[in-house]
Amino acid sequence: MQLSHLRGVTEKREKDFAKLNIFNSSALVRYFPRGYLDMTSRASVRDLVHNDVALVACRLVFVEPVRYSGRMRYFRVRLQQNGDLFYAVFFNMPYLAAKLKAGDYLFYGRVQNQYGQVTLVNPSFEPLEKNNRLKGLVPVYPLKGALTQRIVRDCVAAALKVEDLTTIIPEPLCKKYALPPLKEAYEKVHLPETHEQLRTASRRIALEEYFTLISAFKLIKGDKNTARRNRYSVTMEEVNAFEKRFPFAFTAGQQAAVQAIYSDLTSPCCMNRLLQGDVGSGKTAVALTGIFMAVKSGFQAAYLSPTEVLAAQNFALLQKIFPDRSVGYLAGGMTAKEKREIKAKLSRGEIDILCGTHAILQEDVAFSDLAFCVCDEQHRFGVSQRNTLSEKGELVDVLVMSATPIPRTLSLIFYGDLDITTILDKPKDRMPIKTSIIPEAKYDDMLAYIARETKAGRQAYFVCAKIDDDEGQVTSVTELYETLRLRLPSVRFALLHGRMKDKEKADVMEAFKRKEYDCLVSTTVIEVGIDVPDATIMVIYNAERFGLSQLHQLRGRVGRGSVQSYCFLLIGNDSDTARERLGILKTTSDGFKLSEKDLELRGSGDFFGTRQSGKILSDIKNLKYDTDVIFLAKKLSDEAMERQLNQSEIRAAALKKYESLKDIVLN
Repeated sequence: MQLSHLRGVTEKREKDFAKLNIFNSSALVRYFPRGYLDMTSRASVRDLVHNDVALVACRLVFVEPVRYSGRMRYFRVRLQQNGDLFYAVFFNMPYLAAKLKAGDYLFYGRVQNQYGQVTLVNPSFEPLEKNNRLKGLVPVYPLKGALTQRIVRDCVAAALKVEDLTTIIPEPLCKKYALPPLKEAYEKVHLPETHEQLRTASRRIALEEYFTLISAFKLIKGDKNTARRNRYSVTMEEVNAFEKRFPFAFTAGQQAAVQAIYSDLTSPCCMNRLLQGDVGSGKTAVALTGIFMAVKSGFQAAYLSPTEVLAAQNFALLQKIFPDRSVGYLAGGMTAKEKREIKAKLSRGEIDILCGTHAILQEDVAFSDLAFCVCDEQHRFGVSQRNTLSEKGELVDVLVMSATPIPRTLSLIFYGDLDITTILDKPKDRMPIKTSIIPEAKYDDMLAYIARETKAGRQAYFVCAKIDDDEGQVTSVTELYETLRLRLPSVRFALLHGRMKDKEKADVMEAFKRKEYDCLVSTTVIEVGIDVPDATIMVIYNAERFGLSQLHQLRGRVGRGSVQSYCFLLIGNDSDTARERLGILKTTSDGFKLSEKDLELRGSGDFFGTRQSGKILSDIKNLKYDTDVIFLAKKLSDEAMERQLNQSEIRAAALKKYESLKDIVLN
């Protein structure tokens, strides 16, 4: 149902909901709270303890003007409870000052209690209603525009009355596993009476979503055990000789991965293998060895990269490692004439190895005898894109690679169509990256250190989560870029973000690699694959907003050379919890251990949220549930498929919900 048909949704509110990507009642009931206020535990100001999180009923008496402190904007409000005066302070959220008026409120946030002064830091808040409608656990939603918590709650309640929230899990399985009704779960998530109700409801909704997703994976992927057509003539002796082209000895993990690929290529079935390994584990060298097996046997090979920056980097490497072969390059930024020439040579068999971006997937790109495909950073490509590439040959062998570790148990579920090889060791000459959490008081010292390092020829990355400061909650990359240029006028800064065109990004990265710039201020577009040996410093702003796995990926952009490298983590919303979680990075450099820890600390809802998987499971990113929900969902999906229960209903719902699954996979 359209939002405009819901009771309480005016034209203005409909526009505000659109800012949250909510356009109908279905999306509204799936707009889950980001937290809850426990109305049974209101605190007295006199009892507040430093670093606790508290809910306080009080009167707002005055809003102070917005002030500036270096790169920080902040303002305070004066609060009063039974004659006791205290404050709330909001950092980098100046837009809230206009929303706060004198009156009675509920404030919920972390407490600073130092030298007798009590302050709530970046708290949530809402007016305290005189009729005391707020009881039990009260949901708190992210807001936009003129929306208030009360408006969203009332609109969600209206949507719940009209939405048909029926399960696609077959009824026999619902009874067998005693699953509560799905509609009841949605109602309890939006307005739970107890924490136990909330846990049960969150688990039930997550189970439904994973059942749908896993079923969609099965339906799209199908059976990949295809009989082999291409016969490889390369010998293991020739493969061992090829490995000597690299300026380093293969690790035991790399050798095992090469052996697995060779076994696949000489087996009766086509290869469909995932090669995952931590940052710097040498996956690319293994992939190039696989390409050698193909071209040595007389076939063509393709190397697909997600961006022009990475494609150009891989093209240069292929030319270096294969000086005796014809290596072609195809990307969107090339001229039409250049593209035509490459496509013509490729179709005539004059190119042995084609390296490029999504441009390789275009319909008019034809190989003469393609047998081996590599998808680099495979989390950027969907199942259909992998299939499109492999279908440019007959029964092609496919190797997909990922440097984004996910827990092994989850990889077995979501990469079920692939054989999995994991490289666990790293080259011995890599120095561990020293990681530190930098407090606000040491920020200037850090900048001074970076300025000295750039004079010595080193380079640095500054990474932010956002491009524009439209919410005011995190440091924006454009704002930071301008601020740093003013703070360090002798340092040459470049700006890079995802909204730039591919050619612009490629030009900036190439200039950075040529040392035309000392520092690169960027969003997370530099997370994967970029290799700049002289970059020895990584600075990450608002590090608490990232998962451990993503922070580890960002950290892996430095430490590529022989010089000691450093990663500095800056916390925007400081807390003991954030420091404890980020402290794990200081003692752990194993990406797979970090991914397991990330899953344990953040929950699978966060792990597979918007950052980890694009649109997949983004609906339930705010829900908290245990990992065993995923395995129960797989069990139910397996059983439904085996017993042929509700197959048409499951197929329709799964493919409707995840029609884009062909193009988006785990990140």
